[in-house]
Formats: sequence, C-alpha cells, structure tokens
Amino acid sequence: MKKLIVASNNEHKITEIKQILEDMDIEILSLKEMNIDIDVVEDGKTFIENARKKAIEIYEYLVHRGDKNFIVMSDDSGLMVDALNGRPGVYSARYAGEHGNSKKNNEKILKELQGVDFEHRGAKFVCAIALIDENGKITEVEGNAAGIIAEGYDGVEGFGYDPLFYVPEFKETFAEMTAEQKNSISHRGRALEKIREEILKYI
Repeated sequence: MKKLIVASNNEHKITEIKQILEDMDIEILSLKEMNIDIDVVEDGKTFIENARKKAIEIYEYLVHRGDKNFIVMSDDSGLMVDALNGRPGVYSARYAGEHGNSKKNNEKILKELQGVDFEHRGAKFVCAIALIDENGKITEVEGNAAGIIAEGYDGVEGFGYDPLFYVPEFKETFAEMTAEQKNSISHRGRALEKIREEILKYI
C-alpha cells in the first residue's frame, strides 16, 4: 500500500486528515510514525509558502533516506479575522507568543475584539495543502471556511480556535459540532476534497 506522509506531528490535524480520507486505500502516517525528527521552520509569508516548504523538506529527506512508494502532503492553516486586518494569519499557532498554546491564543483574540459588535467579527479559517508525488511534482490547493468570532468559548470538541469560531448556518462553533459535521464544512475538509483527485492518481 502506498504511503501518504503528512509533514506534521500535530495529533489533532493528523486525526482529522485520517478521518476525512478514511475511505481511500492509502496508509496515512505522521512524521513521528515515520521516525522523522524534523521541525521545519515556518517562516513563509503565506499559508501556501509554509505548506510548500514543509512538504519539500520532508520529501527531500525521504528521498535521501532511500524511502520508496510514498507521497508527501503538508498542511498549513490558520485563522484570519476581518477586524484584525487578517491577523493572526500565518502566526495563528503562536499568536500569543508560545507555539501551540491555544488557551493564550484564544484569550488574545477575545481581548483584541472586546467592544467589536457581532456583525464586525467576521473571520475565516484557511487551509493550504501542498502535495508532492514520488517524481517531485507539486500540487497546491486551498480551502476556506467562513464564520464569526464568538464573544466567549463554546464547545469542548476540536482544537485551536474552534471554541471561538461560530458558523451561523449551523448555529454552533466548530467545537460544538461533531467531527463529521465540522469536517464536512471545514477549511481542511474542503482543501482535502480538492487534493483527493491528485492522491487517487497514485493509489
């Protein structure tokens, strides 16, 4: 079975990708599962730049190591808030200064939006995906999900900014939805649906 190596060790992200692509005949593996201890510096100005950089670095490492029969996929995603001029953007994971501290990141967003009324709290989640096949061909896609930043935390599911990201048509935040609901409309779900055809070519 061909391997799809996801250039990440974010367990929440890996879980979502495995759920969304569970019907595909491909083995999805994280860097940890591939015994790869590389922390790619995400210094791009856009999500797609970061996704491309991570994918290329892991692809080149695997080729150098002699691995065969694999494709590499990298996902870079984040939150863009209208009233904050698109922040936190590519700094979403470390917006409050400490990488991966969702509590502090959420608190900072809420503080910055204090006094901003509901109709001006629009935001979108963005997910950029870069896929590299075994011949080095790169395919890039992007998926978006629109929502509103709530005035407080709602829900216990999901991760990151999910408790703040309210979706009007569902009348719930991402963190209140089931995994199936969220994946059907999320930025990551939409990006993965776009990349699915490319993955199918290599199965």
